[in-house]
Amino acid sequence: MNKTVFISGATSGIGKSCAFIFAKNNYQLILTGRRKDRLEQIKNDLQNEFHVKILTLCFDVTDLKQTQNAIRQIDKTIFPTIDILINNAGLASGLSSIDEGLYEDWNVMIDTNVKGLLHVTRELLPTFKEQGFGHIVNISSTAGKDAYPNGNVYCATKHAVDALSKSMRIDLLNYGIKVTSINPGACETEFSIVRFKGDEQRAKKVYEGFTPLKPEDVADAVFYTATLPKHVCINDLTITCLTQANAHYHIKKVIE
Repeated sequence: MNKTVFISGATSGIGKSCAFIFAKNNYQLILTGRRKDRLEQIKNDLQNEFHVKILTLCFDVTDLKQTQNAIRQIDKTIFPTIDILINNAGLASGLSSIDEGLYEDWNVMIDTNVKGLLHVTRELLPTFKEQGFGHIVNISSTAGKDAYPNGNVYCATKHAVDALSKSMRIDLLNYGIKVTSINPGACETEFSIVRFKGDEQRAKKVYEGFTPLKPEDVADAVFYTATLPKHVCINDLTITCLTQANAHYHIKKVIE
């Protein structure tokens, strides 16, 4: 029986790269996101290339009712188990000092990065507990390890993901459920475009002068942690490009 991986925020970046590497290795996929057209395009591309079974669920993780309705419609005769949950849906909105931050930016980050992760996890845990196994992979950030100027609320949400990952590991220990936190540093995705609200030129400057991580670099690490022997669990894994030490310190140098 093929294993199934559930990926939130699968329409771009790390989530999309995770979908690719798991499909390439013959996993069935449940892909979620808010952009239906992108979900369907990714589904078609992966099915055509790898011939795996894929279900797409279009919903917003910040909306509890949408999340519950979507997850509860999964047909267990088609997907009898869900082996891996990758909580990838997340974002940054704005880059302001705490005294100039916008309430709407704070709310969307807290609702997506913290509450959205909780919504999806809580809805899938009954399945994991019933089947007696499962692996939760939370995509956090180096911002969950160190704060940086003007990162305040975004850093706070990723510190929350770090704490939740540790707590989940404790709470779910008796159920045979693995929990892994993956903490990428600078990774060139749509992250900065979203943070700067569509300003592509400003977003591009974030990655100028050095060689950042690529989404597939992070996906490779996710796949590694998710395919270890049953008795092995990577609890926490921080990944940066060579020129970045942590969330705050990096140098400008292109790596050939």
